[in-house]
Amino acid sequence: GMITEARIEKELEPIDGLDWITALRAPAIRKLAEEGIVQPSLFDEQDLAEVTSPEYPGERLIACKNPYLALDRARTREELLAATEKELDKIVQATKREKRPLKGKDNIGVRVGRNIDKYKVGKHFKITITDDSFSWKRDTEKINSEAALDGIYIIRTSVPEEEFTPEGVVRAYKSLSAVEHAFRCLKSVDLKVEPVRHRKPEKVRAHIFICMLAYYLEWHMRSSLAPILFDDEEKELAEALRDSVVAPAVRSPSAKRKASRKRNDEGLPVHSFQTLLRDLATIAKNRIRPIAPSGESMAVEFDLVTSPTPLQRRAFELLGVPLTL
Repeated sequence: GMITEARIEKELEPIDGLDWITALRAPAIRKLAEEGIVQPSLFDEQDLAEVTSPEYPGERLIACKNPYLALDRARTREELLAATEKELDKIVQATKREKRPLKGKDNIGVRVGRNIDKYKVGKHFKITITDDSFSWKRDTEKINSEAALDGIYIIRTSVPEEEFTPEGVVRAYKSLSAVEHAFRCLKSVDLKVEPVRHRKPEKVRAHIFICMLAYYLEWHMRSSLAPILFDDEEKELAEALRDSVVAPAVRSPSAKRKASRKRNDEGLPVHSFQTLLRDLATIAKNRIRPIAPSGESMAVEFDLVTSPTPLQRRAFELLGVPLTL
């Protein structure tokens, strides 16, 4: 997903057998819309459609429309437009005040320039500046043109159709969220791979390799411990409950129950991965050295493991690790 046009041409296309999936940026989507290749009518009966363009020879373009994303973008744009209008109205009032009014095209223009694109929607306004006045209005044509593409995104790929259907391409692209989760775990949440306090390349590579192994272990642990974590243990069922692959992901009924009750169907408390590890860390092996009534240490010593709670015992069962008492 994190690849540019230059990387595709220089690094990926020359490698035989290597395919890729990425997404078009907004300007490229707008260009396809202007050429009539992507139109709102594509989504009258379904929320995805495969299109082609001479700009992308030998590649597939999967156009998708997410109505929830469309509503969110429309709401955000309206909020930004309203915030910009407040800033512009302040300038209008400054030109009309009785004492020391803002005058001069240059002075007014400087003030407008500082504020009109504060919220990155300045392109949606038409402005008029004279020596002693300033006015503005919304550019409804540009706003409507942008709104027509709300919720539309286009996935670009070199994967042939016999390997991935259009739905398969979208599903694979959305798996990027798993990669992003892995990066968070590696860089900040769990493993904190940085800073790398090594100088020699082979030691840096060894450090990264150990962190990757640690994440691999964490991934398997999360999968096994899912019944006592907030993680969804019925992902296939959750996928089946979605209206379509374009629609937002949903959680299975069991995951929703865990989230609301803070307990699983066995009645055990549910944890995040980090809090479960902290709970398991309370299990300890203590070296016991009895003290005689006289105060002298006895010759006999033995080990005693703290008694696990029902949750801890269940965790070790799920991991397949025998808990020796």
